[in-house]
Amino acid sequence: QVQLVESGGGLVQAGGSLRLSCAASTSIFTIYHMGWYRQAPGKQRELVARVTSGGTTNYADFVKGRFTISRDNAKNTLYLQMNSLKPEDTATYYCNAVPGTLSKNYWGKGTLVTVSS
Repeated sequence: QVQLVESGGGLVQAGGSLRLSCAASTSIFTIYHMGWYRQAPGKQRELVARVTSGGTTNYADFVKGRFTISRDNAKNTLYLQMNSLKPEDTATYYCNAVPGTLSKNYWGKGTLVTVSS
C-alpha cells in the first residue's frame, strides 16, 4: 500500500505561481509512474501531467509551457511547478502513482488550488 500526501495548494491571483508536492510512502518510489490530475467542481477528473519511472514526461495541452512536472527519487517526492496560472486552473489537484506492472492505482486526497481573476 502506498500513501500519497499532496501539499502546496492555496489561493493565488491570475498570473501567479504555485508549486505542488506529493510525498509518497514507499521505499521503491523509482518503480512508479507518477502523475498529477485535477478535478474542478462539476467536471470529470483530468490528466494534467505525468512522468514515467524512466523520467519521460507528457502534459495536457492546456498546461503545456506553463506547468512542469518533476520527481525527486531520493526524496520520494513528486512536484508540479505551476506558472502563469489562470482562473480556469482552479481545481483540486490529485497525485497518482501506478507501479510499472500497472497492477495498482494509488491516489492522494488532493490539494485545492484557487486562482482568482
